Amino acid sequence: MRSLYRYFMAEKDYRALLTDREREILRGEADVSESYRYRVVSRVRKKIRRLEEDVELLEAHHETLHSELRIAICENTK
Repeated sequence: MRSLYRYFMAEKDYRALLTDREREILRGEADVSESYRYRVVSRVRKKIRRLEEDVELLEAHHETLHSELRIAICENTK
C-alpha cells in the first residue's frame, strides 16, 4: 500500500521543464549570487537540449503526443 501512495504522490508532483526553485531564481525573486544564477541558467539550457531529443523521439514514435506538445508550445508563444 505504501508504494502505491508514493506512486500517486510522484504522479501529481511531475513538473514540466523548470522546478519551482528555478522559476523563482529566473524571475529574480530569490536572493542568490550571480554565479549561482548562471549555474541555474546553464542547467536549464541542458534541459532544453534534452527536450529537443524528446521532441525528436515523440515525432518518430508517438505522433499524438508530439502534436500535443507542439500545440502547447505554440499556443503559449503567441
